[in-house]
Parts: sequence; C-alpha cells; structure tokens
Amino acid sequence: MISKKTEVGLRRAYEHMRTRNGHQHWWPGETPFEVCVGAILTQNTAWTNVERAIANLKTARVLEPGKLFALPEAKLAELIRPAGYFNVKARRLRSFLRVLVEKFDGDLKKMFAGETSAVRELLLAIHGVGPETADSMLLYAGGHHSFVIDAYTKRIFQRHRWKENSGKRKAESGTNHEAGYNELKLLCESALNQKSGAARLDYWRDYHAQLVMVGKHFCRTRAPRCDECPLKPLLPRLK
Repeated sequence: MISKKTEVGLRRAYEHMRTRNGHQHWWPGETPFEVCVGAILTQNTAWTNVERAIANLKTARVLEPGKLFALPEAKLAELIRPAGYFNVKARRLRSFLRVLVEKFDGDLKKMFAGETSAVRELLLAIHGVGPETADSMLLYAGGHHSFVIDAYTKRIFQRHRWKENSGKRKAESGTNHEAGYNELKLLCESALNQKSGAARLDYWRDYHAQLVMVGKHFCRTRAPRCDECPLKPLLPRLK
C-alpha cells in the first residue's frame, strides 16, 4: 500500500518539473512504428546515436514494417550501426518485426489492440523486448496506460526515498530485477492515477519525459547538481 506522503511527493514532483521544463511533447518519434524501432535501438545507448541509426533507415527508405523485415539481417545491422551493439539489435528488431508482420500483417493497431496486460505479455514474449522497452512501446506507440521505469527513475526515486524498501533491496541485489521494476511501475501507476483517459495518457507520457530530463541534467550518477534541480525542494532532510 502506497503511503500518502509518497503519493503527494510524486504528484508534487511533476508540478515542479513541469514548471521548470514545460511540457516535453515526448517520445521523439514521428510515427508509432518509429517509436517502436527507437525503443529497441535505444537499449544501452544514447538517443543521439539512435537518431543517426533511424536517419539511415529513412535515407534507405525502409522505415516501415514490411520493408524493414525484408532486409537481410547483415544489411539491417549495417544501417543501425550508429546505435551500437548493432548485430544484437538487428536480431532483436527482426524478432519484433517477425511478430508484427507475420501475426498482425504489419499493422501496429492490430498488435496493440486488446487489454494492456495481454498486449504487454505479447511484447515481453518477443526476444530482446524487456519491461522497459515493452512499456515504452505501449505508452508512446500503443496509447496504453503503462508507466515506463528507467534508470533515471530508479535513481531519482532512491535519492528521494520514494522507492519502497523491499523494491530497493530487490533491484540493488540484482537477484530479482524484474520484480523491482514491476514494483516501481505499480507504485507510479497507483500514485499517479488522479486523471483518466487521454489526460492520464498525456500525464504519464510527460511525467516519464520529465524524469528523463531531470536524470540527464541534474540527478546524475556522479556529481549530481542537486542545488539546481527542480526537485530540490522535495529532497529528504538529512537527520
């Protein structure tokens, strides 16, 4: 059960971030399919590298399900080389494309149709699609209410003590990473449920984008810039 203090803290956090940064209008992708491709390519790399890889796909005129799936794996790997781990990501991207093309005729709307939990299980069953990638696709490409947890979220929540102790131990011990992810996901979805429908979708999308901004520019792994951070007023006081 989420505490009232944590719930209030998380809701206030968005107000502080939104006031400083404005609405982010995020995810950076022109189409739902581009969002899905980007969600796979951004694993373990910076978004600037993903942009270069996607630019290559656009230049080659293959950024659509059928054309991308028809590419030989070696050619696909070469096009996405700027994203790093390009051979691994080519295999993962093809695994996603195989399901999309062969089971859903390349139609993302068909793939994302149905209950969020069922679509999420479908995505998680695809090789190379983990919880963060699946939730990114669901939230930003599929229009599903599925909050995204990333490394920035985990770090910010830990420093602000919004992270449940049990979840913290699981995540940090490395013995149950997925359980720790799901615990934080449920925490956010429970605390940030004051809106519904399209308003909630926009709220969750922008909330995640705001956390990325704070994580990149202020709540850094080393030398965090706490004094300049929009979330400074919500930092726990040292005793």
